[in-house]
Amino acid sequence: MRVPVKPELLEWACERAGYTVDSFIERHPTVKLQEWIADETRPTLKQLEAFAKTTRAPVGYFFLPEPPEEFVPIPDFRTIADRGVARPSPDLLDTIYICQQRQEWFRNFARTVQEPPAEFVGSVDRRRNPEAVAGLIREALGFSIDERRQMPTWTDALRRFIEQAENAGILVMVSGVVGSNNNRKLDPEEFRGFALSDSLAPLIFINGSDSKSAQMFTLAHEIAHLWLGETALSDATMRVEPNNNVEKWCNKVAAELLVPLAAISEQYRETDDLTSELNRLARIYKVSTLVLLRRIYDAGKMSRNAFWTAYDDEVDRLRNMAVSKAGGGNFYHTTAARVGKRFARAIIGSTLEGRASFSEALHLLGFKKMATFKDLGRAVGVDV
Repeated sequence: MRVPVKPELLEWACERAGYTVDSFIERHPTVKLQEWIADETRPTLKQLEAFAKTTRAPVGYFFLPEPPEEFVPIPDFRTIADRGVARPSPDLLDTIYICQQRQEWFRNFARTVQEPPAEFVGSVDRRRNPEAVAGLIREALGFSIDERRQMPTWTDALRRFIEQAENAGILVMVSGVVGSNNNRKLDPEEFRGFALSDSLAPLIFINGSDSKSAQMFTLAHEIAHLWLGETALSDATMRVEPNNNVEKWCNKVAAELLVPLAAISEQYRETDDLTSELNRLARIYKVSTLVLLRRIYDAGKMSRNAFWTAYDDEVDRLRNMAVSKAGGGNFYHTTAARVGKRFARAIIGSTLEGRASFSEALHLLGFKKMATFKDLGRAVGVDV
């Protein structure tokens, strides 16, 4: 059985997946795409399903009369070069959908076990002073700069920050790929994180392809969104001043939470070499040197022109540095981070108690083997 498909739908699927028609054909020479587009032949249903899988497009879309317009299903506050991002990638959309499914499951779980709602969700509004809100968050999480200073590595500091957020009742998921598919890497240039606000299942996703120091700021920024009670997709960068007032406010809260203005004003050594000083402060606060530059500017320690010159120089310096990639690490620790330990404990425990099915749990956790399920359970402290 051969299927009639409009050429514009085939071209749309290629573009949606980041290809041109020519680059797709070059990458996948066995697919007779040019013949399908020219209507010289038509794909079989099996061929169309394979093409849909390769381009990460729902196969049903190829039966539409014209290409669909896809929108991010949550408020999109990203800004790249002062413009909103026009088209979401399949990787971004699928990541949001996966997290929404996990959030829905956890919301139902929380109702079943009568877990109390998180009182901090929506507890403030933008009329509140960002410095005061940062203090509330710091107190609720037990977030200590002195403790962070003692952490030997960026990874340790980020892990501790995530642990504090989860202990407060937030589902935190960190992954650099879609689900558990290592062939679908997320692009931090497209997005850095998002928050899904909910009183029973507040959720934060962090793009794990970003640097550890950048992930610290993203987590702080998305936490501010939850305190506002607002769902949002963010790029959480200090380079471009957001046009959106919510993003401006969340950036201020995040910056104050990670690098209090009073502390940086006292600790910044104006007479030292700027690069050396930034590196010294980064070891204390475990945040990006770009965030520190912004806080130094906020503290009135440099002019606006000097700040932007230094900021662009620092971006170039970081870009030119040799980046050492760590190995894959422990599989179960990585998986626990991807789905969040709080979520993993809940769904594994519920499954073992008979309140959730194994098929549902495996789907939401992103793997297929029962042996992996049991090993992950032990890794997050569930008796299996």
